[in-house]
Amino acid sequence: MNHRLTYGTGPFQFGDLRLPEGAGPNPVAIVVHGGFWRSTYGLDYITPFCEALTASGIATWNLEYRRIGNAGGGWPGTLDDIAAGADYLDLIAARSNLDLSQVIAIGHSAGGHLAMWLASRKKLLSGAISLAGVVDLRRAWELHLSNTVVADFLGGDPEDVPDRYDKASPIEQLPFGIPQKLFHGTADTSVPFEISDHYVHTAQLRGDDAELITLENTGHFELVDPATKEFASVQQAALTLTNARAKTRHPI
Repeated sequence: MNHRLTYGTGPFQFGDLRLPEGAGPNPVAIVVHGGFWRSTYGLDYITPFCEALTASGIATWNLEYRRIGNAGGGWPGTLDDIAAGADYLDLIAARSNLDLSQVIAIGHSAGGHLAMWLASRKKLLSGAISLAGVVDLRRAWELHLSNTVVADFLGGDPEDVPDRYDKASPIEQLPFGIPQKLFHGTADTSVPFEISDHYVHTAQLRGDDAELITLENTGHFELVDPATKEFASVQQAALTLTNARAKTRHPI
């Protein structure tokens, strides 16, 4: 069952809430789509991922948000929307029968950055999953990812606005104190594997329970495709972090 709900007054401040069959209460995954923070990319591409995850017994809250190209998108509007969207769960938990003791964030690509940033400031979360996430913004800027889009997102390079990199980059906020699982393919040409590798090493040094799941010869989008073996691993990680009991097994 899918419900489109608005968590703010702006045209991009909404999300799709999908609830598993049965009475609940259900654990929740806040799902954040990617697209290098640009308005060209919306939440539709990650809908099949959410549908499959919900079928396994986890409610999904698929967030839309202001992006580069939208009025108010970028710094700080994009981050404000992710925070507001997560906070909105408090308002709908009772009527939607959500278990707020079992909430995780999952994000893909730039959404991986936003999910892990949310994990750094949202005590509601019991875990976080990054799928080829841009979890180190300074390194992403150094690598000039997507025509140095990080500078567009934050309004400058690390020398111009160092405080924004400090506040927005998940690696700068470690430790989080919650379990984190980072999935990344070694053949990813959009977000290099090294970003997740270095992040997990840093998180572990700072005492966090962080795990890197290395996906050999895997690219950028297999992680959010329910027809792949990579998705099956992501799904199992989500079930583990939420202590959910799988209701169905999605065919591979």
